[in-house]
Amino acid sequence: MNFASNLPPSRGNVTPSEEGAPTKPKRHWTAWIVVLVLLVSGGYLLSQRPAGSGDTQKAGGKKSGKSAGGPIPVSAEKVQQGDMGIYISAIATVTPVYTVSITSRVAGQLMQVCYREGQLVHKGDLLAVIDPRPYAAALEQAEGQLQRDQAQLKNAHTDLDRYTAAFTQHAIPEQTLATQQSAVNQDEGTVKLDQGNVDAAKVNLDYTKITSPIDGRVGLRQVDPGNIVLANGTTALLSITQLQPITVIFPIAENYISEVTTEMRAGHKLQVDAFDHDNSTLLAHGTVMTLDNQIDVGSGTVKVRAEFPNWDSHLFPNQFVNARLLVRTLHNANVIPTAALQRSNDSSLVYVVNPETSTVKSHPVTILASDGLQSAVTGVQPGDTLVTDGFDKLQENSKVVLRQPRAQQDNAASDAAPAAHKGHKQ
Repeated sequence: MNFASNLPPSRGNVTPSEEGAPTKPKRHWTAWIVVLVLLVSGGYLLSQRPAGSGDTQKAGGKKSGKSAGGPIPVSAEKVQQGDMGIYISAIATVTPVYTVSITSRVAGQLMQVCYREGQLVHKGDLLAVIDPRPYAAALEQAEGQLQRDQAQLKNAHTDLDRYTAAFTQHAIPEQTLATQQSAVNQDEGTVKLDQGNVDAAKVNLDYTKITSPIDGRVGLRQVDPGNIVLANGTTALLSITQLQPITVIFPIAENYISEVTTEMRAGHKLQVDAFDHDNSTLLAHGTVMTLDNQIDVGSGTVKVRAEFPNWDSHLFPNQFVNARLLVRTLHNANVIPTAALQRSNDSSLVYVVNPETSTVKSHPVTILASDGLQSAVTGVQPGDTLVTDGFDKLQENSKVVLRQPRAQQDNAASDAAPAAHKGHKQ
């Protein structure tokens, strides 16, 4: 039996440190850890606190987004008073005044081509030559026949004079005189027929030289020299299109017919501007010539033809352009930048800046006319300052600060640069 396990431990087995040092409780370290966590959490919350909240709470605990964010920077322009046009815009097609397909009036071999493809020609210029020799020979034959029959007619007139003298002396019967008179009439008819054959031969000979009937531009050549062409054939030798002046045809809604025709009857020339396909570049100025004589029942529109001088040839046949017809002009209208307009489904408004309080107030406006960049409206007064940019955070009575225009910023920067350079030299 082991009795040693029931005995108290020997004093000689206990170290001095174990005997004299008291045991430290674990709760002491846990308290310090909790305090440290609270301090870190409090610092994080203070760092996330919005600036100025202390001042807001001191003022009564009320929070204001406008005062917290400061004035809203915006761009603005003043309302101008001036003239503004009312326009009708439509997609238009450039249409030549004249387009001629040239064919030969006589048959024969194409001997010569006297033009270059794309050349500008004038009325009467020689374009091509058909072999003239057969037609020159036909003319000579007709002239010979005419001379022979003219000689016969002259002899018949001489005989008629003799028969007339003999008849007065009762030397011949009246029937003989009448027969000779009939022979003279017959020879006169033959001479006229011969003269007509001569004239026709001359015309055919002239047709061997093909000339331009109008001023215009020559298209691509369809028949090469050496080929046999037919008289009035279905294949054209070439085509000529008039470019100066040229016309543009575009549709307008039937609602505008009365207004347009009233201006035209009053003797006013309605101006039309032609722009390129993306409506950014002005191509030419023109005037309205006429309206079509009926309305297209399918679209409810009527076609308008406008004429353009086209001296610089910016308009080309069958080209699609954007036409803008000036119907009338509003005088002394309130003109504002279109960028200042804020539109909803059924209304438009602008933000007017109060120069004394630097706040904005919305004003409903009515749009009378617009050209994309500027608009004529009612509801504002000349000299009012309208916000044109910076609407994202804008509200009624918001504080605003006006941005300096870009041109002024550039001028200020250019003025500041020499001054800084001069100070550096000193």
